[in-house]
Amino acid sequence: MLQVEAVTKTFDDLVALDKVDLSLKQGRSLALIGPAAAGKSVLLKCLVGLYAPSEGVIKIDGQEVGPAAQRPKELSHRIGMLFQQNALFDSLTVWENIAFRLMADGMGRRAAREQAEDLLPKVGLPQENAILTPADLSGGMQKRVGLARAIATDPDILLLDNPTAGLDPILAAKIDRMIKGLVDKRGATVISVTGNMVNIHDAYDEIAVLHEGYMRWHGNSEAARKDQNPWLRQLLEGRREGPIETIQSDIRIREAV
Repeated sequence: MLQVEAVTKTFDDLVALDKVDLSLKQGRSLALIGPAAAGKSVLLKCLVGLYAPSEGVIKIDGQEVGPAAQRPKELSHRIGMLFQQNALFDSLTVWENIAFRLMADGMGRRAAREQAEDLLPKVGLPQENAILTPADLSGGMQKRVGLARAIATDPDILLLDNPTAGLDPILAAKIDRMIKGLVDKRGATVISVTGNMVNIHDAYDEIAVLHEGYMRWHGNSEAARKDQNPWLRQLLEGRREGPIETIQSDIRIREAV
């Protein structure tokens, strides 16, 4: 089980997360939604250990965990992450990107390549792409390479930062189905930051709304279909009216709320 208990994260005077609570059982998937600058990516980076919470604790299976540098290797291997910009190394081939962490942990180059090539079909890419570089790939293909790298260590927890950002609706739906398939087959716990509301009920077990650093709503996807929480309804339905105000493409909380 993954638990976030009263986590606050500040950067100087900026409060990015404010006493956030979240609990997710093993094998469940959660879509984390909210407008820009809501704190979604910050929360993922706290979970993966790139940021240390200013207050509060993060627990995995009841054990409190600290920043990545303080975590034992076994725990680090249990968490995989797809970054928003994919974070691929331009100078490495596709298979070297996927196998980077495996080789860093001591796996031999040949074995790491075989494992990386075996993962390519699982994310919808032909093995022939293994020798290409990121520059040779489309944005959607790069997303899949990043996803393959995230699951290379067979993690129990998978963190995905906007896996469908910038993709057309057809490809976004395909990526969502791919993620759901990986969850179903591997039994992993998944938290995915997403702005794709079209497939959200089918792709994820639970939905959480984060805004201005506060957790505004959390529940199962079926409940989200009917719940009248104003933040939830405005985001799911794309309403202009509600507690989130759109100003010149930026979404901010109304001061009256």
